[in-house]
Order: sequence, then structure tokens, then C-alpha cells
Amino acid sequence: MKDKVLLFINGDPPKSFPKIEDYGLIACTDGAFHYLKNLKFPLEKLDFISGDFDSHSGSDEDIYKEKFIYTPDQNKTDFHKALEIILERGFTDINVFGASGGEQDHFLGNLTVAFGFKDQLSIKFYDEFSEYYFIPKNFTVKGVKNKMISLYPFPLVENITTKGLNWPLTNGNLSITSRIGTRNFAIEDEVSIEYKKGDLLIFTGRNYL
Repeated sequence: MKDKVLLFINGDPPKSFPKIEDYGLIACTDGAFHYLKNLKFPLEKLDFISGDFDSHSGSDEDIYKEKFIYTPDQNKTDFHKALEIILERGFTDINVFGASGGEQDHFLGNLTVAFGFKDQLSIKFYDEFSEYYFIPKNFTVKGVKNKMISLYPFPLVENITTKGLNWPLTNGNLSITSRIGTRNFAIEDEVSIEYKKGDLLIFTGRNYL
């Protein structure tokens, strides 16, 4: 069963698209709809397009109006509202493109939204440089030798121990106000991370060496 969701939101457009055949649901926010159209994405494959649609006009967009879900609530971001729709439809595993780039307050806002859903949804972000997501307190990532690994506390992680990184941690603490774990890299194909308290983002990037 194709239980994964492909979601496009309104940051930098992806340089390439994943295999859409691997997804059971494909969606976008109304801002992302514009770049998908410009990039010749097969819009007929979209299951829904959500947003307030204040920037939409034109007969070519009228073709897809049956896929529009109007979400005017200004107290929530378009990303937040799209996740609510996805959750209502029974999906929990989501790959997100377009979360970074452009205005960086949007990027921070997207991370904060994902944090709010981390106990309900598995959200993995992809951009030109890396993939990143919140990880549980015992976690292993494979196939990463020589890749950049950044660990970012959100906002505090206590008693963290890592194996497989060039600069390992042993019962250390990370905090956005004192010490973060960015720009490390994997010296093993498998990296394990354990921590006792807090919330942690991992960024896995291109080869470091």
C-alpha cells in the first residue's frame, strides 16, 4: 500500500521531483501550485490544493478547482492547515518539499509547525542541500558515511551520546543558547544517537569530504 504523502509548500521549488508513483497522496499549498505549474509538474496527479487562493486567477487554474480546499484561517499557516487535512485523511508519513529558502521566518515557522505535529505525524523535509526531521530518543541512520550530519536541539537536548560521527558526544547537552551540534560528519556508514530529554532535529546533507 502506498501510505506516504508528497507535499509541496511555498518555499524554494525543488530542483527535481521524486517518483510520484511511490506516493498514495500528493498535495500542495496554493503558493506551491504556481511553481509546480511553471515546472510542468503533472497537476492532474494532485489530490488536493489547499490555501486561501487570494493569488489565484485564470482559466487554466479553473481546470483544477475541484481539487481546491479553501482554508481561510489566518491563525494557522498553510503548511499547518495542509497537515491537518492529511491527518484527517488517515495518512501519517509525509515527505515535504519547499519548506526552506526565501524568507527565513517561513523556514523557522515550518520547523515549528512540524514540531507541533511530531507525535502524530512522521514529517521529513527535503531541499537542495539536505533532508531533515525530528528524531526519537533512540535513533539510527544508515548509509551516511562521509555525509554531513548536523544535530540541532529544539531548544534543549540532555544526555546525548552519538556513535559514528567524527566529533562524538558522550552524555553531553545541546542547547540553542550555548552549544549546538551542526556541521559534523559521519565516519561510519551507520550513525546512532541516544538522548534522555528534549527534542532533536537531524540534518543529513551531501558528502562532507
